[in-house]
This record gives sequence, C-alpha cells and structure tokens, in this order.
Amino acid sequence: MLALVCALATNIGFLFKHRGACAAPAVDIRRPLWSAKSLYSSPLFAIGMVIASGAWIFHVAAMAVAPLSIVQSVLAGGVVLLAIMAERTFGLQISGRQWAGVCLTAVGLILLAVSLPAVRGAHSRFSVPGMIAFEAALLIAGTLLIMGPRIGAPAQHHGFMLGAASGILFGVSDVSIKAISGMIGNHGLVGVVSPWALVTLAASVAAFYSSAKGLQDGDAVPVIAVTGTAANVTGIVGGIIVFGDPLSGHPVTLAIEFVAFALVLVAAWLTPAPVRGVDGQSFAAAPAVATT
Repeated sequence: MLALVCALATNIGFLFKHRGACAAPAVDIRRPLWSAKSLYSSPLFAIGMVIASGAWIFHVAAMAVAPLSIVQSVLAGGVVLLAIMAERTFGLQISGRQWAGVCLTAVGLILLAVSLPAVRGAHSRFSVPGMIAFEAALLIAGTLLIMGPRIGAPAQHHGFMLGAASGILFGVSDVSIKAISGMIGNHGLVGVVSPWALVTLAASVAAFYSSAKGLQDGDAVPVIAVTGTAANVTGIVGGIIVFGDPLSGHPVTLAIEFVAFALVLVAAWLTPAPVRGVDGQSFAAAPAVATT
C-alpha cells in the first residue's frame, strides 16, 4: 500500500513538474543555484516538488519494511496511472504507439512482480563490494546518458536520455537508502552517518537537474515513463544483485522474468518522441509524438 500511494503521488508530481519546468528558463548546469531558483519560482514546479517529496516519504517507508525488488515492482504499476492521468487530467495527447509502449512496460513489470519469489522481512543486508560495483556502474551509465550529444548520441532524443539518466540516478539513491535503512535497523541512527548518505545526496541532486532539463527538452509522457522505468528496473536489479533478493528457481517463472525484462526494453524503444526534420515532418522510423 505504501508503494502504491508512492506510485500515484510520484506521477502526479512529475506531471506538475513538467508543466512548471516548461514555464521556467532553461536549466543551466553551469549556474545550478540560479537554475534551482528559477524552477522553484514556477508555482506548478514547486507544487510538483511538494507532491514528490510526500511520495518520497512513502517510498522510504516501503523500502524499510519490504524487499527492494518487490517495492520497485509495485511502483512500476504507476506507468499506467501516468498515461491515464496525463491524457484525462492534464490534457496531453498520447499516440497509439506510446500507449503500446506504456502497456508493454506495465505488462513486463507486472510479470516481474508476480514471478519474483516472495521474500520475508526487509531483506536489507548487502555486500559492500557488490554495492560499490553496482553503484559505480550506474553512475557511469547515468553520466554517459547526460553527456548524450557530446559523445555522439542523437541530440533530438536528449530529453529522453536525460529522463533515463534521472531514473538511473534515482535508482542509485534508492539502493543507497535501502542500505541505510538496514544499517539503521542494526545500529540505530548512527547508521545514517555512512558513505551511502553522501551517495544518496549526490545522486539525488544530479537527478533533480537532469530530470528538470529532460522535462524541458522532451515530451512529458515519454520522459516521465522512461524515468520511472529506469528507476524501477534499477531497483529490481539492485535488489537481486546487491541485497540478494532471489530469482525464481523454477525454469518457467525464470523464463517469464527474462521475457518481462525484454518487454520493458521494447517499450523503451517505442516511447520516445519523433525525430523531426527541418520541414516539420516526422521521419518514418520514429515513434509518434505526445504534445500538449
């Protein structure tokens, strides 16, 4: 229930932040304080951040009492809520191809939720070397996505890539918070004083700026969907690799888990906004656009 409330609030907050970010001046990472002030000067962005902060509290509470992979699987259902709210409440038009991407994401993540074996307790014990390796790999991946066009990636999809980077960085923060929750359970509030708190802070700040810039540069539904999906998949994989959440031991359910991940990857390919030429026409191979 905590994760479900978090999923609903997170996506409402993202939609408000999208409207607010688009009304604010472009984020300039060379002027971080000015960019943050400009964003918060937009009332809709500020409202979105308040809603997102409430969702974060529910998220932390869920991670404190349940395995990370299970929490993230429940959160994944929010991608369907996103599409419905975006179209019916915020007036965004979602193409058929993007609806297909959203539905494939939901199906894939729901399959993960039902196929992952049940685990009792918070399941927050972790291997320090595994944690360091996993977090380092994610930070490198997020950095490469943020650099995007500078390393040869298509500039027209930079908003989508920033959304993916934000999701990965949110995932870094989630994995660190999960580790901290276990340390608090074992050592009390002393557990807060750890290197993982610094990792959480750094990843959250980087995700804040990349998410805001992604919302400015890309269409709402694709950017928000890929942000949530990247965070969810990162959390599920982190739960398995770092915290030892088990995969299914049955061949059929294990195959379902691999199919589920494949569906999520296909969905990620379907949902970006189209590439537009100078004549304003979309290239044939690009997905349809969601516009306000």
